[in-house]
Amino acid sequence: MLQVLSGVFLHAIGAVFATFCYMPQKRTTKWSWQSYWLAQAFICWFVLPILVAWLTIPDLMMVLKEIPSTIIFQAFLFGAIYGIAGNAFGVSIRYIGYSLTYTVTIGMSVVLGTLCPLLYKGELVEKFSQHGAGWIMLGMIMGIIGLVFFGIAGKNKESQQKSHISNFRTGMLLCILVGIFNWFLNLSFEVGQPLVDSAEKHGAGEFKNIAVYLFSFTGAFVTTLIYTTFLHLKHKTFKEYRNGTVVAGKEMAVYLLMAIFSGMMWYGQFLFYGFGHNQFGKFKFSSWPIHMVMLVLFSALAGIILKEWIGVKATTLRLLLFGLIMLIIAVLFLTYGNYVGM
Repeated sequence: MLQVLSGVFLHAIGAVFATFCYMPQKRTTKWSWQSYWLAQAFICWFVLPILVAWLTIPDLMMVLKEIPSTIIFQAFLFGAIYGIAGNAFGVSIRYIGYSLTYTVTIGMSVVLGTLCPLLYKGELVEKFSQHGAGWIMLGMIMGIIGLVFFGIAGKNKESQQKSHISNFRTGMLLCILVGIFNWFLNLSFEVGQPLVDSAEKHGAGEFKNIAVYLFSFTGAFVTTLIYTTFLHLKHKTFKEYRNGTVVAGKEMAVYLLMAIFSGMMWYGQFLFYGFGHNQFGKFKFSSWPIHMVMLVLFSALAGIILKEWIGVKATTLRLLLFGLIMLIIAVLFLTYGNYVGM
């Protein structure tokens, strides 16, 4: 049981990293969206995957030589498809805010990101026929119920606080797009498992998951680079990276530091995701719903601490509280399912 609890705790640390990774976006007001997004993506999806893999995986080149190129290509390709979701997520936040974006996207991702990779590998029936799998499924259901209530509370919050929602329909369509493509990141992790196994064989230890991140995240960066370059050319915003044009002096340094902070926090969430994932037994696939549920749980708690729910009606707060309770129950069920299945 201690091993499972340590895995859940490590996932929680990763979720805390994820909770704060996009906050600097609100401060970089003189940069266009594409300037901030490309800068932070360069850190979390290009620099850190390569740097951390080089630092933590012994005999990295030997690891890569042992793996068929088709597996590496699939991990990269599915990461690139996930990049579509990553970009759409960043845009949707601008339209409908954090609460609704997280709820809709994570709700879809809990289901698709857990079940679709198992279907792809032909393991769905096998995994959910094992002892303890019922608790995993029940935990997913509780998580989705909690997300629904949290989403309703978030929608009420936006209207009761008269928050500015620039384009609700576009934002919701983008959220659905994120939900459809977001699970490809977990699929990239699953098909890239031989990379992880090879890294472990060469002594990577707890850092073995970094081997697949090298391709999953650089794939996402390629998609992001293509899309943000298109926006930069269309809106002529490449000049925003030049000191003294749009952003001057120390402010430029602050913007760059914020982008670096965002990139490090985003990458940090999956660094701890990997550590937590390693602690689970035959239900390792449950790492995905645990991580997704905790993302919403901690983002909601952060919102409460930062007093983002001040001024809303009591009924909205009750919806929020019920949603949070359901998310906590979901984590408990998922944890117990892993313990039973050990």
